Amino acid sequence: MSGTAAPMPREALVAAAGETIRHGSKSFHAASRLFDRQARERAWLLYSWCRHCDDVCDGQTLGRPGGGGPGGCIDALEEDTRRVLAGERLGNLPFDGLAQVMAECPIPHRFVFDHLEGFALDEAGWRPRNEGDLIKYCYHVAGAVGCMMAVAMGVPSEEEETLRRASDLGIAFQLSNIARDVREDQEAGRCYLPTEWLADADLDGADLMRAERREALVRLVARLVALAERYEQSALAGVKRLPFRSRWAILAAAGIYGGIGRKVAALGPGAWDQRVVIRRREKLLTIAGALRGALAA
Repeated sequence: MSGTAAPMPREALVAAAGETIRHGSKSFHAASRLFDRQARERAWLLYSWCRHCDDVCDGQTLGRPGGGGPGGCIDALEEDTRRVLAGERLGNLPFDGLAQVMAECPIPHRFVFDHLEGFALDEAGWRPRNEGDLIKYCYHVAGAVGCMMAVAMGVPSEEEETLRRASDLGIAFQLSNIARDVREDQEAGRCYLPTEWLADADLDGADLMRAERREALVRLVARLVALAERYEQSALAGVKRLPFRSRWAILAAAGIYGGIGRKVAALGPGAWDQRVVIRRREKLLTIAGALRGALAA
């Protein structure tokens, strides 16, 4: 995918990664600004690699349509990632950003490859059969990122209990995203709702948006959001182990992403008529509440 080129200076990497997250995830960008400078920059650099992998596999640019068709991408991503983990610089933002973070933090390589495994599952057309499968998928695409982010903000890589809580938070984020994106995923030919859940609700995963079945979908997604809230609460048990600025940022992110799922559940049948977002005022209120929580922790 990439040829070896002159490495980008750290300052340029951080600036470019900041632009990537600003356009690619307004929610995470808002929360990341609460980190101290070092943690913030590392989070941005790591995000740039995660965003790139997601975009390449989905044929998108910054999470939006456009950028080439997906399929057959994971092998190339794994090859370039292995080169980076072996010490190479490839001369582009996503991989040099990952290289910079890995040079600064002892992030276990297993989390990097665990994250890539999530894209491999998507590329293979995998679907969850039950709740355990769903959680496994959410770990790969988001829980492993939570673990990497935790180490990037200073959590020792051997502190397994805190890393489990970080994983739980990533899983909670992904469950909320799945609840929000049911329509978009269906249009892309995907469904992350477990087939056993669909059978229990007498729903067809290929046609979830039928008006006559919307109430059944609402009940199923409420179950998904409740699961997200359980993982969110589990994750917050580890927040007190973080430095103050990191506590504040993580509590803000939990509130913003959790708010997405809760908003979907509250909207009922109309939840998928347009994309659910957390508005600027709501984010500011969440950030203020997170500050109180960080001070009290």
